Amino acid sequence: MASEEIRSAYLGSEEYMEPLKNELDGIIGIHDQLILSSAPTIKSLWSINTWQNPTILTIDSINDGAKKLKATQRNWCLYSYQFHRRAKLIQEKLPHISAKPLRFPCSLPTSPIGSWTLLTQNQILASSKCSSLFQNGEILFEEDNEGPPSRAYLKLYESLTKIEKFPQPGEFCIDAGGSPGGWAWAIQKLGARVLSVDRSPLDLKIASLPNVEYHKGDVFAIKPSDFDKVDWLFSDVICYPEKLFEWISIWVDSKKCKNFICTIKFQGVPDYGFARKFLEIKGSQVVHLYHNKHELTFIRTGLKPGC
Repeated sequence: MASEEIRSAYLGSEEYMEPLKNELDGIIGIHDQLILSSAPTIKSLWSINTWQNPTILTIDSINDGAKKLKATQRNWCLYSYQFHRRAKLIQEKLPHISAKPLRFPCSLPTSPIGSWTLLTQNQILASSKCSSLFQNGEILFEEDNEGPPSRAYLKLYESLTKIEKFPQPGEFCIDAGGSPGGWAWAIQKLGARVLSVDRSPLDLKIASLPNVEYHKGDVFAIKPSDFDKVDWLFSDVICYPEKLFEWISIWVDSKKCKNFICTIKFQGVPDYGFARKFLEIKGSQVVHLYHNKHELTFIRTGLKPGC
């Protein structure tokens, strides 16, 4: 396989390779969770780490492999799908990269990290530029096994860390589809006020937290006209993407809210293509988080009310 044939590569989540494959052109190889393409890099929705400048390095030994990687840049992460022992020995000769879980809230790493794999015993596929600053796109956090009622808060941790922006003390947030309360728990710990809306009740220990208010009812009955200003609109509600898009559009058009983080969930026979409709909203991005399951995350931040 000639180096010029591989123009981009995409690492996907094991359970969600099909939607990733469906959005890519020029696929010339699939190696477990790594898809190689002869087409230029695209902004994939389902890739957890996109290799943006893959290059083939021919090596004659383990030491030579490590030397050639270090000559390109310092930090490298291995994605291993074959020749595991040889690949591990090369990685061990590279500078150590900490995989210690992050303590939220936290900043993004400041140093870029490249990704590499062994195509053959003597060929490395390496990309010094990747879409994720984390090893194989995996963002790990210190988990709290006592406070939150579920692990759903990890999606919120990841979203906020990626954009390096967090709800501030005193800001007002709506948590749509908040039951049992994992997101409300995370938001109030940052000092913000939370209105959690759901037909199902919050966990009692979450409902009793300071700065948390619960409203029982239909999320989609909540309208911008009910509020003077909303700093953040969060949604992890279970609904079809079309319904979520319609509701978000009403809020965006109202110019009452400046920050959005909403989970796009897929049910039944999903129309993955509809997810790109969310990108038509000015200032938005759609990503597949490491902590997402059969879902994507819509993010829109930084626009002041009235913009």
